[in-house]
Parts: sequence; C-alpha cells; structure tokens
Amino acid sequence: MISNLPLVYLRDLTFDDVDDRYNWSLDKEVTAYLNVPDKYPPFTKEETKQWIEQCINKSNGYEQKAIITEDGFHVGWIDLKNFDKANHQAEVGIAIGNKDYWRKGYGKAAMLKMLSYGFNNLDLNKIWLRVDIDNSKAIASYTSIGFKGEGIMRQDRYRQGIYIDRLRMSILKSEFKEL
Repeated sequence: MISNLPLVYLRDLTFDDVDDRYNWSLDKEVTAYLNVPDKYPPFTKEETKQWIEQCINKSNGYEQKAIITEDGFHVGWIDLKNFDKANHQAEVGIAIGNKDYWRKGYGKAAMLKMLSYGFNNLDLNKIWLRVDIDNSKAIASYTSIGFKGEGIMRQDRYRQGIYIDRLRMSILKSEFKEL
C-alpha cells in the first residue's frame, strides 16, 4: 500500500552525516543485508568520512542521498549506482540506519522519491535492485511499490562465510507512472 506514507526528504550528504553513518555501521542488525566488508566494524570512522567525501564530490559513481524525516531527522540513505547510460538504467540501494524508523514506511517513502528523481530528472527507463533471497521483509516492501522479480542471481553474495542467492527486481518508468 502506497498511501499514508510519512513525508521524507532526500538531500545531498554532508560531513555532518559521518557520525550517524558510522554509528549505524556498528549495529549488526542494520548491516545484516548490506553488502559491506565481512569484518567488524565494516568501516572505520575515517573510511566513512572518505566515502561521504566521494559521494559529495561525485567521484565514486554514486548518486547518494540522506533520508530526512519531516521533522529534519536523518534516518538513512538511498542511492542510485551502476548507471548504464546506453540503456537508461541504474541500480538502487537503500538503508534505514535508525531502527526506530523501521517498519513505519520511511523506506517506501524514500524509495518513491528516489524513483521519481531517477525517472524524471535522470531520464532512466528502468531502476533495478538486488536483494538477499532471505530478506523477505524487503522483498515484500519492494513488491508493494511496484518492483517485479526478474530472476534469481545464484550465489551472488558472499555473506558470513556462505554464498547467498539474490533476487533481482526492477521497476520500469511506465510502471512507476501508473502508480
């Protein structure tokens, strides 16, 4: 269901986001399904700062935004990456780092904003994602906003010593407009 979602804003990252981002990386529940290094913590604070600097400078190929609540609270991030300019498509990734905002519609609201940005501002025709096959809550969320399964990517991610299949899902610009 897309109605009754909370209001969110997407803004460019700043160095003020380093502490939140680093602290979220310390929570193994937050990083369980993220593609992060298999070490703890997955990033140092300095590496987090360097990553944000690359996003600010747009030197890493990511169009990454902070997810901000209506009252100005930073709760996560969302990005477009792996741009295929010839075929007008990109991959989307999202994380709600602040667990107080899990299962309350903030991820869906942010995803809809990023889809709108990708289709309307970047002239994409297709936005796709990869999700661990055992992440049923994320799969249900993506399906509820119009993503469709394209297929299983076998042993696509190495997570905690085992290979995990991932589902590739996508939404087309024409499907998004129907929402």
